[in-house]
Amino acid sequence: MRNILFAIIFLISATQLTGCGYNTMQAQDEAIKAQWSEVLNQYQRRADLVPNLVNTVKGYAAHERDILIQVTAARAQVGQIAATPELVNDPAAFAKFQSAQGELSSALSRLLVVAENYPQLKADAVFRDLQAQLEGTENRIAVARNRYIQAVREYNVTMRQFPSNLTAMLFGYKTKANFTVENEKTIAAPPTVDFATPAPAK
Repeated sequence: MRNILFAIIFLISATQLTGCGYNTMQAQDEAIKAQWSEVLNQYQRRADLVPNLVNTVKGYAAHERDILIQVTAARAQVGQIAATPELVNDPAAFAKFQSAQGELSSALSRLLVVAENYPQLKADAVFRDLQAQLEGTENRIAVARNRYIQAVREYNVTMRQFPSNLTAMLFGYKTKANFTVENEKTIAAPPTVDFATPAPAK
């Protein structure tokens, strides 16, 4: 009789939790963890490319010391941040992580601009391979970030909706940090396209 009573209580509790969004939050939380792992995986892939990229550029442009130091320092700063699953629950730590990755992105962009000034470097097969890997990784990072953003958005919406917001309050769940668009003004600005026809040579 006691076992039957416990079973009834369990079924009632499970039904109430399901109706209040508890199971949805658990599923969405797991989805966030999975997407976050993929974000970290792609960022690590990029960080692993940096030493070889810097050494290759150094072979042709050793005097470009400042930019080489900037890239190396930015990569070191990224490595100092413990990107654990709990980081997404700490807005300040998440912002620090995003800032560090943004610094590395900027430093790598400046490095590639410098590389444009060295035809021999651009023709180097190792450099071309590393550049292709970097471009592919940046694309993977963008995809992983977008999937993470979507997963967090769905979770945060559930956290704010009634009656799941009451469930979140009861169990101490909070909204999670999300990526923000870097250089929003630059991204929002339309590209400049010059359709002017060059004057014919005389």
